[in-house]
Amino acid sequence: MTMILPMKTGRDDAAKMGYTSPKAEQETQMTSRRPVLTLTALGLAVFLAGCGERDISLRMIRNAGDGPEEFGIVPTKPLELPSELSSLPQPTPGAANRTDQRPVEDAVAALGGNPARVRPQGGVPTGDSALIASVSRFGRDGNIRADLAEEDLEFRRRKSLFTWKIVPEDEYNEAYRRQRLDPYNELNRFRRAGVRTPAAPPEGFEF
Repeated sequence: MTMILPMKTGRDDAAKMGYTSPKAEQETQMTSRRPVLTLTALGLAVFLAGCGERDISLRMIRNAGDGPEEFGIVPTKPLELPSELSSLPQPTPGAANRTDQRPVEDAVAALGGNPARVRPQGGVPTGDSALIASVSRFGRDGNIRADLAEEDLEFRRRKSLFTWKIVPEDEYNEAYRRQRLDPYNELNRFRRAGVRTPAAPPEGFEF
């Protein structure tokens, strides 16, 4: 019986001597670089996703449905026919409706107060003029609300740059952590200054 042995080639001899061909070396390098390239591409995709249009509210409150917000639906008051139709006011676009709920005004009226005192009139209420004059004695910026809104928008843009996570979390409290006031530190500060303060439960007390 005759056995046919495989023919040895120069490649086999070179492999035994530790030599490899340039093509084999290139394939080995590509295989070793493949995980690095994959991680680099993934990191680039995450970075580009963060640079695009993103949610800067830092909140996890979402309305995933297409319907109306159930907590925003307020039942109106029942319709009433006035005794004189001529007493009805002229329709004003954007103005309040006679059947709209006014919980603050209704509560004040139920407690015997004047609901007109809490009704928005535009501008500074007469009863608050002395307070406004006192807090403005060192000057005030009439555009403070717009300036603060612009600064806060830029702040949230910076804080929302690298908040991408596989499992999203609410980032609002952590972002504003350094701007929070400690209520007990403020309470003690006012008391040391001689300011009368309301009673408060001891620090760490839980109901």
